[in-house]
Amino acid sequence: MPQPATAEHQRLADHRARTIDWKLWGPYLSDRAWGTVREDYSPGGAAWDYFTHDQARSRAFRWSEDGLLGICDRRQNLCLALGLWNERDPILKERLFGLGGPEGNHGEDVKEYYFYLDSTPTHSYMKALYKYPQAAFPYGRLVDENRSRGREAPEFELMDTGVFEEDRYFDVFAEYAKPGPEDNLLRLTVVNRGPEAAPLHLLPQVWFRNTWSWGYPWIEKPEMHAEGPAAVQANTKHLPGQWVYFDAAAQDGERVAPELWFTDNETNTERLFGSPNHSPYVKDSFNDTLVNGAEGRLSPAQQGTKAAAHYRLLLGPGQTVTLRVRLADTALADPFGDFDAIMGRRQAEADEFFATVEPERLSEDERRVMRQALAGLMWTKQYYGYDVDQWLDGDPAGPPPPSGRQEGRNSDWMHVHTSDVLSMPDKWEYPWFAAWDLAFHTIPLAMIDPDFAKRQLILLLREWYMHPNGQLPAYEWAFGDVNPPVHAWAAWRVYKLDKKLTGKGDVRFLERVFMKLMLNFTWWVNRKDRSGRNIFAGGFLGLDNIGVFDRSAPLPTGGSLEQADG
Repeated sequence: MPQPATAEHQRLADHRARTIDWKLWGPYLSDRAWGTVREDYSPGGAAWDYFTHDQARSRAFRWSEDGLLGICDRRQNLCLALGLWNERDPILKERLFGLGGPEGNHGEDVKEYYFYLDSTPTHSYMKALYKYPQAAFPYGRLVDENRSRGREAPEFELMDTGVFEEDRYFDVFAEYAKPGPEDNLLRLTVVNRGPEAAPLHLLPQVWFRNTWSWGYPWIEKPEMHAEGPAAVQANTKHLPGQWVYFDAAAQDGERVAPELWFTDNETNTERLFGSPNHSPYVKDSFNDTLVNGAEGRLSPAQQGTKAAAHYRLLLGPGQTVTLRVRLADTALADPFGDFDAIMGRRQAEADEFFATVEPERLSEDERRVMRQALAGLMWTKQYYGYDVDQWLDGDPAGPPPPSGRQEGRNSDWMHVHTSDVLSMPDKWEYPWFAAWDLAFHTIPLAMIDPDFAKRQLILLLREWYMHPNGQLPAYEWAFGDVNPPVHAWAAWRVYKLDKKLTGKGDVRFLERVFMKLMLNFTWWVNRKDRSGRNIFAGGFLGLDNIGVFDRSAPLPTGGSLEQADG
């Protein structure tokens, strides 16, 4: 049967027909880019230790960016996200904090409270919430307490520290809406939930992913500069003429105008490595200016590759403050004249869309659960850039690759060259695709955006992902590991779900995936059907029954392990 003709369905149809690119912008910014394999240039592959959370505010990322409740374009040329400071924290809050693998008594673990509340498939409307304590964020205590606990003990959580007592925190809501495919509205609503007045510095930030510091002469450095007291123009080869407008915040019937700050998204080598900076305007300049009171760290020319609008607020108990940001591909004479009307319209269209998706048998509470679950899937799309061959060789101006790297991690996957938006297992804990997680994601994705679900399945079968021998890349930590064989099942399920939604089976999709899936099947038969009984084995996961032994390696006792996964 034909799909309902809501405004969001029409946007999906326009995007599918490639007449309007409604998905150019989205929540493609990672929640964590530090501690990943991509950023690891250590001799022993110690990714968690080589690039830490403490370094992230000062060190330019090589392969991707992260931010707090942010968005970026499909190729992550330009990013928009939040910065927060409560006048007590030791650092500016620009990204979610969590424990690295060696720090947590149960491994890596994000230690924040944030919620993905809503999103349409084209991200024409999105909403998220971050809960920011008014007390100093207990970074050190979270690390020390969890490090001291054994695996048998429970984890020490942020709530256990007492920073939320008496509701002394801010609710920070971020709502996005799209007037058009290259026009983004951001409404920030901050609520003081505590019993007393509390200060808050709010810094919506816009910056370029650093592509220019790695020694490739053909890559030009982009630039952004002030255009008046509350507007920024950003220019790069792939996104020329982007405009960012910052409205005055509404507080107690008054308008609080922001202050524009500029710096560069470049490494503070003085702080991290003890070598002089070529310029005082580095990645952590906003942090040093605001938190440490440093002078001379902001560009007096009001230009650079990273900019922020600094709002200084004081919220009374229960008070709400709202401010607005607009990122567009053209100069606007009145960027906020139609802002609220468009935001309300896109929110109503999201309601209309999900009313057609949710089964009628569900209760109102079940509908909310389903909608927020789908929002979580929408928000965990992420730009994923990784050229394994380049990573193995190192960059002309980057750290030299360690000895033995050409025989180490992922060295058999030099063909992997990704620059795509992918569905992630979790943009903080697992900010890299996993082949079988992605396959499972496509099933609920197909309920609201079958075109995206099909494209995701096709993508992992392309020659810049799939190994020439037919194996699918498992995950960044070790592409050669074995994920359970669910890709073909997912393709068939997505085909049937799409047919149910549209009334027409996409046979062309099946034709596109069939031969590659046959190659993958052949790899399984030849490599993992050890006894020739059409029963696949191997991989440390099995079907996610992680056991005592790593089933990708020989057993320490010799012999073979027989285990039925279900």
